[in-house]
Amino acid sequence: MNVEEEVEKLKVEIQRLGTKQEDGSYKVTFGVLFHDDKCANIFEALVGTLRAAKRRKFLTYDGELLLQGVHDNVEIVLKPTPVAAA
Repeated sequence: MNVEEEVEKLKVEIQRLGTKQEDGSYKVTFGVLFHDDKCANIFEALVGTLRAAKRRKFLTYDGELLLQGVHDNVEIVLKPTPVAAA
């Protein structure tokens, strides 16, 4: 699976596990993603996929490197998908 595919799958998982905000974004903690069985089976390197998505500006979170346990309460925010003009 290439990086683009993994980022797209990550977006789907954040929507599944997260809470939709009023602005259309989704919010989930790193711990929820990390400890989810489905995510564990999909992503070989969840932290790497998160960093790739952050570099592509699909999501935001505080810090650079997230570590299980230490950063379980860090909120990851999937930015709202822009609506294409018709």
